[in-house]
Amino acid sequence: MASPGEPSGADSAASAQVGDPTAGGPTAGGPTAGGPTAGGDGDAPKRFGFGRNWRLRRRLGVTYSVAAAALLIIVGLVVSSLVRLDNAIHTRSDILAPALLRSAQLVGSLVDQETGMRGYLLQGREDFLAPYDAGRQEERADLTDLHRWLDDRPGLPAKLATLEARIGAWHRDYADPAIAAVRTRGPTAATLLSPELGKARFDAVRAASDDLESTLRVQAIAARDNVGAALRFLVLCLAIGALVLVVLLAVIARALRVWVTRPIEQMARDARTVASGHLVHVVEQTGPPDIVALAGDVESMRQQLLGELGVARAARIAVETQAEVLQRSNRDLEQFAYVASHDLQEPLRKVASFCQLLERRYGDKLDERGTQYIAFAVDGAKRMQQLINDLLAFSRVGRTTEGFVDIGLGEVLGRATTTLSMTIESLQAEVTADELPVVRGDPVLLTQLLANLIGNALKFRGDEVPRVHVGAVEREEDWEFFCADNGIGIDPEYAEKIFVIFQRLHGRDVYEGTGIGLALCRKIAEFHGGRIWLDATVKHGTTFRFTLPKRSLLASMSEPAALVSAVGAAGLPSPAPSDPAPSDPAPSTPAPAPSSARPSGGSS
Repeated sequence: MASPGEPSGADSAASAQVGDPTAGGPTAGGPTAGGPTAGGDGDAPKRFGFGRNWRLRRRLGVTYSVAAAALLIIVGLVVSSLVRLDNAIHTRSDILAPALLRSAQLVGSLVDQETGMRGYLLQGREDFLAPYDAGRQEERADLTDLHRWLDDRPGLPAKLATLEARIGAWHRDYADPAIAAVRTRGPTAATLLSPELGKARFDAVRAASDDLESTLRVQAIAARDNVGAALRFLVLCLAIGALVLVVLLAVIARALRVWVTRPIEQMARDARTVASGHLVHVVEQTGPPDIVALAGDVESMRQQLLGELGVARAARIAVETQAEVLQRSNRDLEQFAYVASHDLQEPLRKVASFCQLLERRYGDKLDERGTQYIAFAVDGAKRMQQLINDLLAFSRVGRTTEGFVDIGLGEVLGRATTTLSMTIESLQAEVTADELPVVRGDPVLLTQLLANLIGNALKFRGDEVPRVHVGAVEREEDWEFFCADNGIGIDPEYAEKIFVIFQRLHGRDVYEGTGIGLALCRKIAEFHGGRIWLDATVKHGTTFRFTLPKRSLLASMSEPAALVSAVGAAGLPSPAPSDPAPSDPAPSTPAPAPSSARPSGGSS
């Protein structure tokens, strides 16, 4: 492979064939200014530092995997911080705060019990024990809740057990015995109890309650701090996650731009430059290996196109040379047509005229054989004139055209039947037609086409009265016309021979004619972009079919000019145009009367 800056062998050969590049274009085979080395990866490896030889799919896969892993880590940290915050809030709000409230309620219920018990001891009335009984129930409920909340908290179950034990000691050692004594012996029995013992037991309960409450407050403060710390950690994780996400998006966007967007945009610019006609512009090959391979394929296509255009230029020159030869040949043919229409026909007219003059002046002095010889000479001269006229008509198809116009084929048919009106009337023939469409073509040539086909039908008739019908069938891209008659018919094996010039199926003694009529019909149909053929499926009579395109194909006759324009648009030099062909020197002559052509007896 040629290194960048050096023209490859294919480029050099193509450049030698097609000439110098267009002005301002880069040197053939060399990279554009500032472009990286062909097949390189631009600046992607320098910026990203890995995977110099990795394909695009692998690069993107690794990049997306790293991004996904980073996002998973961030999501894990955020979830962990949320769980931590939830646990801290749960500990503070659902455990420690209610426990502090229950602890205070427990102390209140104990105070109510002590107050109710003292009133009962002084008065001995059972209604004074109502606060005591209610306090006992509240005490049991509070202890149950405290056990549910604090049994799994560090340091609190032991303190709760101590408080519960001291409450039980107060009930066991003082409250329950005092109430039982008053119930048994009345209020005077209270004087027998030791108030110091009750006070000591209740003070112990208060001390245990204060110790539990103090520990709960310390843990509540710690829980509040944990909530703050968890919240700060969550905010930090979210901030880091947002930053990492932005960085990842920036890295991915940069990677896509360096690995995908920039190489493809460069390749698109190069492709547009080549498509605009600068075929010597080299397509840069940068990016990952697969994009480099794609750019290499585009570059190979450019080199192949450059070589093919070189061949096309050589072919164009050959076509133009051949066109010049054909133009000279056409000028010679036109000169010949001029000579044939004047210089050749003039002697023939003189021969015929003098022979007829001899017959009129010396006819009574000639025997039957002499008269016959003069008749042969006159007939030969007239047939030669007809042959020359038919040849002139055949050679001028496409050269002396009046131009293509939109014309109804019904109008063309009317002109053709007018031309043949005498023959039609003499034979009492019937010429009918369907509704015929409007086509684009040369009215004179189309009239001659239909006149020849109808004339053939009238010439090669059978024993019946001649009947000719013209119709049309619409196809996808063209109109298919047919001309059917009830004549003697044509053997299908001669379906192609009848369209060859001078080919006859019958001798002149059977059917007169020159054998040019159907060849002229084919040339007219092909000049209009259609074709003509014999319908071999018809068993009775003869049916000719021909097509005319719905859109004129006359522009397709100038394909060499289109090739010249295409090659010239590619930035390749075009040779100097040849001199235009001179106009037809022959004066315009009216089209000859259509010769009836109907093979079965041969084309006329």
